[in-house]
Amino acid sequence: MAREFGDVMLGSIELFCLAAEAQSFTAAAQQAGLTPAAVSRSIARLEERLQVRLFVRSTRKIRLTDGGLAYFDQCRQALNRLSEAERELTGTQAEPAGKLRISVPTTLGHCRVLPALVAFRARYPKVQVEVQLSNRNVDFTADGFDLAVRARVQPDSGLVARKLLDAELVVVATPAYLQSAGVPRRLEDLAAHECLQFVLPSTGQAVPWVFCQEGRDIDVATAGSLTCSDDLLGMVTLARHGAGLLQTYRFIVEDDLRQGRLVEVLQELGGRSRPFSIVYPATRHMPLRVRVFIDHLIASM
Repeated sequence: MAREFGDVMLGSIELFCLAAEAQSFTAAAQQAGLTPAAVSRSIARLEERLQVRLFVRSTRKIRLTDGGLAYFDQCRQALNRLSEAERELTGTQAEPAGKLRISVPTTLGHCRVLPALVAFRARYPKVQVEVQLSNRNVDFTADGFDLAVRARVQPDSGLVARKLLDAELVVVATPAYLQSAGVPRRLEDLAAHECLQFVLPSTGQAVPWVFCQEGRDIDVATAGSLTCSDDLLGMVTLARHGAGLLQTYRFIVEDDLRQGRLVEVLQELGGRSRPFSIVYPATRHMPLRVRVFIDHLIASM
């Protein structure tokens, strides 16, 4: 394998990352024990090699160009992986450390994952956690995520999926709505109700409601004049304000049910659930911070 990066070039990449993080050549120079002029020359060599301008310079500060920002993200990940490989090889990573990037759906994120982060950070204070709340699938390589939590896992031979929990589904409404529209007793009654519709961004179609009747799983297409997409919590807000019936995860509305703000209906047809899984790239050497977070999240569920 031919060498692509000499020692000087690798040093320039490290100085570039320091300057990008500090937004200052002077601060980067202080961290590296060099002069600001030496840092500036090093980054100039890097820009000459790439034929790309990495920084917009002014008399007071520097900022990354669009190309510089994209390059910084990739360089930071590469340097982090090198550091992790060295720590794993030498056995010096006795304590999890570094940045952990995770993507979680809004529902489970607000109700379960974000609360679990408090105890995780208390136990592993050297791990910095960056959370993206999103219901869309992520590109682990391009987006730089360590793991994701998803309700619908796309088949992919390059990804590992571990079951996190089975989330029970319930149908709920406010007492005021049920007093006005009546309490549904059978599946056929749903046709006379305002059923709040959640549209999947990936398909553009409303998600069918699911039930268990006489031991058989049944999917029911409901109808309603109010729809939301992307964020299921929007549907919960509508339901809390009396907009209609909603089928959602029990973990989202358990406090509402306990305090009487919402009422569960069609309990005898319940029992259906959807799985949530932790998804991450298959790799022989998983960073310690990722491994302990997966263990913590599974235990917290």
